[in-house]
Amino acid sequence: MFDTMTVTKAGGAVCGALLIFLLGNWGAESLYNTEPAKVHGEEVAQAYTIDTGAAAAPAAGTAAAGPDFATVFAKADASKGEQVFGKCKSCHKIDGTNSTGPHLNGVVGRAVASVAGFNYSDALKKVGGDWSPEQLDKWLESPKAFAPGTKMSFAGLPKVEDRADVIAYLKSLGG
Repeated sequence: MFDTMTVTKAGGAVCGALLIFLLGNWGAESLYNTEPAKVHGEEVAQAYTIDTGAAAAPAAGTAAAGPDFATVFAKADASKGEQVFGKCKSCHKIDGTNSTGPHLNGVVGRAVASVAGFNYSDALKKVGGDWSPEQLDKWLESPKAFAPGTKMSFAGLPKVEDRADVIAYLKSLGG
């Protein structure tokens, strides 16, 4: 039953399997190594770096440089705002009907979370007040930071000029 050839084949199979395992392990370590590269004991730079922004984060209490909203809003262009509003059209209408988001007719000066028939998040209901241009600026910069827990999934408009132009456009629509 067990002759020399069978034992040789079994030993070869075990050695072959071990060789494949070791080569696979070596290849995987080469591809997925996360340790810093070293040449002659010194750490060298990787081929690319992914910037997470952690190192460049401003110190606490330091305001970002740039023009303030009031200055930019005074020069805002409603026609440019109409173009930027294209990002909002997938969820908001300006014809007085609600969609995924509430309609934005007359939003400038309107009470926050006040469109009849629209189910606002509790986070937005707690904000209170009116949608002044300054309040809208804060909201459009980062809805999730303005009202944590909001249902609005839009990340925001990082450029103050874009926010001012959109607000000028919405103000031109009136009520």
